[in-house]
Amino acid sequence: MIRFLEISNHALFWYYFATNLAYLAMLIIALKTSAQHQRRLESHRLSWFKDAPMTPPITIIAPAHNEEASIRVAIRNLLDLDYPHLEIIVVNDESEDRTLEELREEFRLRQVRAVYVPVSISAPVRGLYRSDVDSRLVVVDKKAAGSKADAVNAGLNATTSPYVCVVDADSVLERDALLRIMVPILEDPKRVVAVGGIIRVLNGSEVQGGQLRRARLPRKSIEAIQVIEYLRAFLIGREAWAQGNMLTIISGAFGLFRTDLVRAVGGYRSRAIGEDFDLVARLHRHLLEKKADYQIRFVPDPMCWTEVPSDLRSLGRQRARWQKGLLDVL
Repeated sequence: MIRFLEISNHALFWYYFATNLAYLAMLIIALKTSAQHQRRLESHRLSWFKDAPMTPPITIIAPAHNEEASIRVAIRNLLDLDYPHLEIIVVNDESEDRTLEELREEFRLRQVRAVYVPVSISAPVRGLYRSDVDSRLVVVDKKAAGSKADAVNAGLNATTSPYVCVVDADSVLERDALLRIMVPILEDPKRVVAVGGIIRVLNGSEVQGGQLRRARLPRKSIEAIQVIEYLRAFLIGREAWAQGNMLTIISGAFGLFRTDLVRAVGGYRSRAIGEDFDLVARLHRHLLEKKADYQIRFVPDPMCWTEVPSDLRSLGRQRARWQKGLLDVL
């Protein structure tokens, strides 16, 4: 028994020593790359990208299921983002409330006949709508299949832009987030195939009209711990892994991808539990098999704010889903 305890103590010591050493190395890499990123930004003016006629178009795909309370404000905010060539595709995933009716009333939707090629597998689409208020807005009404991945695939099939950005309908993007996340692509459009942005915790902050007015720490300890966790995961972990082109996940709440490559791997896997992790892993495999010279990058300043679980039960369900998603992908 004493021998077992001695072995356990040594194993735990070396495990925590190696873990903390790895985090220290990632911290040093992240500090260095963050400083380099800030210097690069000083040589770029985002207003140049905003006014440039050759800036690549982006399609934002926002799946929506039972979002009647917030859908009007959320889509208005997406349409107000600073980006010159923008298309918004809202996928109504057979909402049981008035989500589609709210969109119809707010944006004066009319049904259109458009080319819809189901390259990526999804549940049947019941109709396509375009807004008479803002022609950049397209709504895809589809039958439910029980997953966000299936809804994103339906939007992907209707996409006409070379780049696609997947966001959650209830997330809050900062106004210049798209301009900032496009910086790595505009610097090296041939090699950079996907970019992830940082996700910040919205709990406790002041939000007015769907826009963040003031960032504040949440009062609940369970939410405050997640603020620290998110900062560590994004500003240290993902930034460091991206430097070695080993980033294996781009958050489903805010990520930008080359449309042709997402279609080449068949879109999102509808049955995937962690669809964001699953897609990036399959992109890596597809490009490595082709011996392509590519990069999947992370940018630390395009901000997307999202709500995190505020009680142990919700947090437990979220983390269980994440771990199941990891096992599913592996």
